[in-house]
Amino acid sequence: MPLPLSGLLVVSLEQAVAAPTCSCRLSDAGARVIKIERPEGDFARGYDSLARGESAYFVWLNRGKESVVLDLTRDADKVLFEKLLGQADVFIQNLKPGAIAKLGFAIERLRRDYPRLICCSISGFGESGPYANRKSYDLLVQAESGLASVTGGPEAPSRVGVSVTDVACGMNAYEAVLEAIIARGRTGQGATLSVSLFDAMADWMTVPLLQHEGGKSPQRLGLSHPSIAPYGVFKSSEGTDILISIQNDREWRILASKVMGDEALAADPKFATATGRVQHRSETDGKVAAAFATMDVETLSKSLLAADVAFARVNDIAGLIAHPHLRRISVETPSGPVSYPAPAPVRDQARTYGRIPALGEHTEKVRKEFG
Repeated sequence: MPLPLSGLLVVSLEQAVAAPTCSCRLSDAGARVIKIERPEGDFARGYDSLARGESAYFVWLNRGKESVVLDLTRDADKVLFEKLLGQADVFIQNLKPGAIAKLGFAIERLRRDYPRLICCSISGFGESGPYANRKSYDLLVQAESGLASVTGGPEAPSRVGVSVTDVACGMNAYEAVLEAIIARGRTGQGATLSVSLFDAMADWMTVPLLQHEGGKSPQRLGLSHPSIAPYGVFKSSEGTDILISIQNDREWRILASKVMGDEALAADPKFATATGRVQHRSETDGKVAAAFATMDVETLSKSLLAADVAFARVNDIAGLIAHPHLRRISVETPSGPVSYPAPAPVRDQARTYGRIPALGEHTEKVRKEFG
């Protein structure tokens, strides 16, 4: 069966992570994605060489695309780019705000000349406002949005260990483009979309913001939860880290009686409510830690499972690789096949995924087709 976006043409003037995240998902869904790269290539190609000699970031986010090298300071390449846009359904770009207009491709003009075109601009802080012209990357926005202030332990703010603002922004862009495609099917009109890294993280920071404005700013607690106790890491008798999550008072009573074997604690009014357990967090956690330290990890795990208490091992990357729930796909690259985690949705019909393009691999083909 044809994929949902089969027949759609996406032109993406992109680099790094956020915009390629969006166009990668469009490619997975069947769209033809022509990736425009500068002569030196998307700089994400050079982030590392750890995926069979290719960049791990690039291999992750550029499957199924066609790579076309254009120098948009050259008139001949501008002409080809214009022809591509004239036939495109979606145009994605993440140049610095204002840069695309300086090249002669202002979004307002494109929307006027190509009314069905969906234009999606991705940036650090949006197309307007006091920070619009700032260079901005993932870690900078983690800091600027306050995300780093609620990440890490008490000693210092910390970076989330993956490019969370880039990925969130790219997925927001994908969502917005899909909505625009649906709307165009009803109205025949394209759309102008602007998606920023900062807005993506500000949205995700809603709960800490509301908590702060309500008079209780969240604290950095490492692998503990600022609003729930016990919700954190405790050690088995041999020192294995087990993270548990108690979401309500009923689960607390089950943990205390069934896992910890302490009926008196389960009935103690001091710990009976979520607010009480948080108010006495150190004592709550101390009692859990003392009980867990009497059990080896296998006994503890079986007891938690039997009591239906949510828990997890604190895995490292090797633990993820060996995880029984990890699904993987294999994609072809110029250096050979690379296997990595599959996209999250599980569908009734399995998909195949396109290869990773070499820099400029499709330039001549596209010149002949569109020139």
